[in-house]
Amino acid sequence: MLVIYHNPECGTSRNVLKIIQDAGYSPIVIEYLKDGWTRAQLLGLFAAANLTPQQALRTTKSPAAELGLLADNVSDQAILEAMIKHPILVNRPIVCSPQGVKLCRPSEVVLDLLESWPKGPYYKEDGEQILNADGTRTSSVQ
Repeated sequence: MLVIYHNPECGTSRNVLKIIQDAGYSPIVIEYLKDGWTRAQLLGLFAAANLTPQQALRTTKSPAAELGLLADNVSDQAILEAMIKHPILVNRPIVCSPQGVKLCRPSEVVLDLLESWPKGPYYKEDGEQILNADGTRTSSVQ
C-alpha cells in the first residue's frame, strides 16, 4: 500500500502522484491541507522518514518566517505546534510505502520507494526527463 500526503496546488506533489499512478499504483491520497495533522501523525512520519521537524519545515511560500520559525534557536516542539495549527508548514509530498517513508523532494526521490516504475522515457510536468527509454534513471537523478 502507498500513501501520499499531497497538496494538489504543488507541482512537486502533482509530479510524485503522477509517477506513482503511472507506475501502476493506486495510492491513498491524503490532502493534508484539508485534513490537517495530529502531533502523533507528524511524529510518526518524521521518525519513519528520519526527519526532524526543522528538516520537514516548509520555509518558502508558507508563514514560517512570519511565525518566527526560521531562527536557529526554535525548538522542535514549537515547530510541531505550529505545523498542527498551520498544515502548510509541512514540506511535501511525503510518501509512505513498504520500502519506507520519504519527503519526496525532488519528485524523482519517489522512485526509491517503488518496486515498479513508469515506462520510459518519462518526463516531469516541467519537461525534465527522469527515466530513459530503457527505464533507467537519467544521469541527472542517479
